[in-house]
Amino acid sequence: MNRPELIDTAAIPGNGGELRLFREGRDFAIKIAGGGELMHSRTHGSEDKLAEIACARLTGRPAARVLIGGLGMGFTLAAALRQLGPAATVVVAELVPAVVEWNRGPLGEHAGYPLNDSRAEVHVGDVAEVLKAERDAFDAILLDVDNGPQGLTHKGNDWLYSPAGLDAAMATLRPGGALAVWSAGPDPMFTLRLKKARFLVEEVPVRAHGNKGARHLIWLAFKR
Repeated sequence: MNRPELIDTAAIPGNGGELRLFREGRDFAIKIAGGGELMHSRTHGSEDKLAEIACARLTGRPAARVLIGGLGMGFTLAAALRQLGPAATVVVAELVPAVVEWNRGPLGEHAGYPLNDSRAEVHVGDVAEVLKAERDAFDAILLDVDNGPQGLTHKGNDWLYSPAGLDAAMATLRPGGALAVWSAGPDPMFTLRLKKARFLVEEVPVRAHGNKGARHLIWLAFKR
């Protein structure tokens, strides 16, 4: 067992919290100060699935434009790029600037340095800024933000899952586009909010690591 080594810390803009990057042998973990582990480089199966499930529906859109909320350890971005063609664009919005730098450094090796792909664009800031500014701009929106609809690291994330946030996502999607939302667990009230926002909703259970590990949930919601 490798003893965790604290590599770096980063303030979470707007809420006074702190992220901490740990090295564990060849692996890395990101934790929140005073809380638990948010993500680990060994367990990213459900993050991969978030992109795979959503982007599999975009095969008929060779120049697809995809928005990812939350860079994390880069696994969702890497999976999206693997699914999409050479004319696609993936915009990833990350609130914490240091997380972008961690992914450009040694952490990025685990996901294959997806930020180096010419199809990837980085927006350093809140994904809500993009949703509020863009209209009919994306074929898919992937939200891997916080712990799902129940915010853990940043209370400002709650807006994304509110009726106003879902209305903004609907307006930002192109016709037939998909909103995919990762969550640590089920949330029946969020399912109801998606339906009230006029999305066609599917719930897809996934595991943290292949067919093993913690059980997570992905909502796949389509604009009619």
